[in-house]
Amino acid sequence: MPRTAAPPAADPLAPAEAWFAARGWEPFGFQREVWRAYLAGESGLIHAATGTGKTYAAWLGAVLEWLAEHPESPSNAKAPPLRVLWITPLRALAADTEEALRAPLTDLELPWTLESRTGDTSAATRARQRKRLPTALVTTPESLALLLSRDDARGLFADLQAVVIDEWHELMGSKRGVLTELALARMRAWRPGLRTWGLSATIGNLQDALDALLGTAPDRPTGRSVQGHVPKEVVVDALIPPTIQRFPWAGHLGTQMLPQVVEAVEEGETAIVFTNTRSQTEIWYQALLEARPDWAGQIALHHGSLDRARREWVENGLRSGVLRCVVATSSLDLGVDFSPVDRVLQIGSPKGVARLLQRAGRSGHRPGAVSRVTCVPTNVLELIEVAAARDGMRANAVESRLPVERPLDLLAQHVVTIALGGGFQPDELKAEVRTTRAYAELLDDEWQWVLDFVTRGGDALSAYPEFQRVVVSEDGTFNVGDKQIARRHRMSIGTIVSDASVTVKYIGGGTLGSVEESFIARLNPGDKFIFAGKPLEFARVRDMVAWVRRAKNSKGAIPRWMGARMPLSTELAASLRGRLEEASRGLWRDPEMEAIRPILEIQARWSRIPAADELLIERVKTREGHHLFFFPFEGRLVHEGLAALFAYRISRLKPISFTFSMNDYGFELLSPDPPPIEEALKAGLLAPHNLLDDVPASLNATEMARRQFREIARVAGLVFQGYPYAGKSARQLQASSGLFFDVFTRYDPGNLLVTQAHREVLERQLESSRLGRTLERLAAGRVALTDPRRTPPLAFPLLVDRTREAVSSESMADRVRRMQVALEKYAETGK
Repeated sequence: MPRTAAPPAADPLAPAEAWFAARGWEPFGFQREVWRAYLAGESGLIHAATGTGKTYAAWLGAVLEWLAEHPESPSNAKAPPLRVLWITPLRALAADTEEALRAPLTDLELPWTLESRTGDTSAATRARQRKRLPTALVTTPESLALLLSRDDARGLFADLQAVVIDEWHELMGSKRGVLTELALARMRAWRPGLRTWGLSATIGNLQDALDALLGTAPDRPTGRSVQGHVPKEVVVDALIPPTIQRFPWAGHLGTQMLPQVVEAVEEGETAIVFTNTRSQTEIWYQALLEARPDWAGQIALHHGSLDRARREWVENGLRSGVLRCVVATSSLDLGVDFSPVDRVLQIGSPKGVARLLQRAGRSGHRPGAVSRVTCVPTNVLELIEVAAARDGMRANAVESRLPVERPLDLLAQHVVTIALGGGFQPDELKAEVRTTRAYAELLDDEWQWVLDFVTRGGDALSAYPEFQRVVVSEDGTFNVGDKQIARRHRMSIGTIVSDASVTVKYIGGGTLGSVEESFIARLNPGDKFIFAGKPLEFARVRDMVAWVRRAKNSKGAIPRWMGARMPLSTELAASLRGRLEEASRGLWRDPEMEAIRPILEIQARWSRIPAADELLIERVKTREGHHLFFFPFEGRLVHEGLAALFAYRISRLKPISFTFSMNDYGFELLSPDPPPIEEALKAGLLAPHNLLDDVPASLNATEMARRQFREIARVAGLVFQGYPYAGKSARQLQASSGLFFDVFTRYDPGNLLVTQAHREVLERQLESSRLGRTLERLAAGRVALTDPRRTPPLAFPLLVDRTREAVSSESMADRVRRMQVALEKYAETGK
């Protein structure tokens, strides 16, 4: 497309309008609003549904500004230096983002260069970027932090006009978001007029998101919050299992829903089948391929552990329409320029309203189109969650992302990064750090502790030179003088900590991706497993590389990754309780509730369907002992904390031991003797006070904090994960961090990183704030205590989850089937 003629001075938006018109589009009002705000020097947050044009709303403001500055600039002019930074949370998105941003540059003949810089960037591109950065750079928070560690960092950003943070809702509420906040504060110190725009699809606490994005400096502009004006219609439905068992258990459906999924995929030309875990992705890819071998070459899988080239092939296949179906995790939740697919399916509960909205947006991913997502239950009780999620969408009950407050491990890392990037004066950097929302309340004592930690290792490590990473020059500037320390720090920048990953390679050449070391450690030479959709035979592991060869068949283990537990969100839990209250009144709205009506009718007959303000407690006696089933409907993590807390409080009334199991709906306490539940309720079992004492006392909190300290030690620079192809094992890292934890606990009890570890255990692993709010809700409501003669349907999955842990020669399915038959017989005959 030839470059549009220079617009009249009165219409600076004309080039963008013309570019849209050439593509048969019409800009939305919110896009024009952002363009005008950008040209006026404003910053802000754009929140709009996936596929409604946020990318070009943010991008074309910078393009229009340059065109206005250079109305006669020839297309072959020298590329300007770095003007725009585009930060993306996933490196897998960088190539897709780059292609979308390039289109208007090409059509409007701007002499800009546009490149990516992520962990996937080639060595040649990195070498070129060391000499000169492009006009616009697509990068990740970690790669941006690496740029800030260069001694010429200030000069790199001398012409920077704007920073755009894509998918800000994905970064909010994590240390990666805080890392981004710190980087923004540094660049604003160098470029006071820097414009910052965030893009967010689904987030509940917009003001918090805006504050974290723009910082808290006293002279900070208010910032503009721009709402997309084109709300998309979203349709949520479910595949109903052909047979509804009245005593269901988690995961029992598995791929039994495969025929219905195949039929749904066949309804359109393209589909994405979303799963919640990478393991599930591998399982469903194999199942679909076995069901439809004629789809070979037209079906693919996509998750973050796959090699970059394989991910890009899949993304290009979606874009070009070559692929009929892709089975994916959240690695395809996001993105800007995939062609819209005809069908989106969600395997299992999405566990949150925002996640389901995000995934629905991949269907009809264009303005004005209807987005549809079809949920595939892995447990028929998940049908309640589908109906509840629909209610949550209608009520706009989108989940919030709670900001992270003052993580000192990350602050220590950032201080070393800035010391590398030209050095700093302590008071100046402290003031700069305090302009972020995360560290706005940073105490002077905490700042001094961090400086002491990076300069001499703190009280416990002052005798060891390797922990004296930052030195003070004669003029009071803090910098890093040791090249080895600098190299190790740059290789450790970032906050992503997981089980050490092992690269999977063919013996004959070719990389497949990476799996966690804990999985590879269980394999012996000759063992078979499936990864990247291919049957493999394990040969050996050396230098963090697992060497494999193709296997003749696909019978084998599936890799398991950490972090697969996704708890029920607060908003979805509230909607679910509302749906159950309707059922307790005999109201069965929507096909999903009609489908599970036989289950809940048995629940009502044997026990009770709780109202939204009720805590149902079921007391059941079996040959195993005395069961207490509690149903707060607050998510697995909260129930894990409540189970330990209730067991602790009951045991203070009577010496008693418990066995636990929990899921998203409730938890079970099993004891050999009758627990004094009525006495415990009268004594304050549900009381929300004394949590800071009772929760740690009810758990092995010190051991949990020791394990959490592994992440903190890595981020703070206490332990080094190792050089490429010579990384340390997870066991080595845990041992090293555990040693530091024990030394600090014994010889440096005031160590703030240890304090942080205990705080993160309570907040991140047990959601203690949510636990406290749950107890307040339960204490203000009613308790419904029932004594069923048999295990009711809501309690049955908890019984099964604990049975999984028992050692038995019987298969799990056979044992559960026997239990179901007995309960079905009782439901029919009462005997």
